[in-house]
Amino acid sequence: MDRRSLIKRAGIAGVLATGIAPAVHAQAAVRWRLASSFPKSLDTIFGSAQTLSNTVKALSGGKFEISVHAAGELMPAFGNVDGLQAGTLEMAQTAPYYFTGKDPIFAFGCAVPFGLTARQMDAWMEHGNGRKLLDAFYAKYNMKSFSAGNTGTQMGGWYRKEIKTVNDLKGLKMRMGGGLFGEAMAKLGVVAQNMPAGEVYQALEKGTLDATEFVGPFDDEKLGFNKVAPFYYYPGWWEGGAELEFFANTKAFEALSAENKAILAAATNVAARDMTAKYDALNPVALKRLVANKTQLKPFSKQIMDAGFKASMEVFAEHEAKSPEFKKIHQDMRAFQRDQLLWARFSEYRFDSYMTGVKI
Repeated sequence: MDRRSLIKRAGIAGVLATGIAPAVHAQAAVRWRLASSFPKSLDTIFGSAQTLSNTVKALSGGKFEISVHAAGELMPAFGNVDGLQAGTLEMAQTAPYYFTGKDPIFAFGCAVPFGLTARQMDAWMEHGNGRKLLDAFYAKYNMKSFSAGNTGTQMGGWYRKEIKTVNDLKGLKMRMGGGLFGEAMAKLGVVAQNMPAGEVYQALEKGTLDATEFVGPFDDEKLGFNKVAPFYYYPGWWEGGAELEFFANTKAFEALSAENKAILAAATNVAARDMTAKYDALNPVALKRLVANKTQLKPFSKQIMDAGFKASMEVFAEHEAKSPEFKKIHQDMRAFQRDQLLWARFSEYRFDSYMTGVKI
């Protein structure tokens, strides 16, 4: 793809955001490194980082390059925030809720139980208070954020046995991506395990895990979970829309020229939109393949959903009592969500409900 077409895709407004023309002026070459939390095999998520790199290089005429490194190449999958904080890394691509062990506020940058959908998250982050509130929090770790894309509403995971009632969750050893979901599930008796995606298949095969959740049909099929856990549940009530983020080291970002800052911002927009669109395009086809290969697709019962909601609200209340900053961000998100749900009643919910009931 040539530079002119990339500028067209990114939107000239994004490139001109700082008043700089898209022509590349004479300046020193910039070379950054990006550490991803994901393996190369996940061409949806990891592919977002590659799209970013390609777009930055094309828009800058090769003057600004970002080398992309899969999990484990520069540092462990969950080590990139430490690298950014220490200043040994310029950029990372990750799911912020992997780092709730540092502070539960990280979860709001990705997904929380019964939280925002992809479009709602995008609206809150870019036109509500989300990005402003979270970047103020991320400043403690010497980094700022850009969207890397959203997975959309995720599936509820793969299970080696049927989950009919809340009692079936008790003692279940389950891999979870991170965040407040694990605390909510612990209230239901689940033993949460946090591990990189590449290690899950073997754990399920050996029986050291009873269940796992990751993203959705396309990624899950690639990871082979259907071969070792036949029951596939939906929806993933803990991830109504999981936001992936690009984090940039604050000092490295501020050292960029105004032009390169605009290029980076435009390139993240291209990468984020591409990733979300790719999931929407590929998940339905992958789901049909999985069902054709004997995957047993099952909805969570209302009893389980209600229990999950109750447990999640208890978790939020506990963290609000301990952290004014957590409370401020959570309450802002919920106020925004209430308006979004009101609008959805008259727009997409009604439209989608009708369309799923007619033959097209």
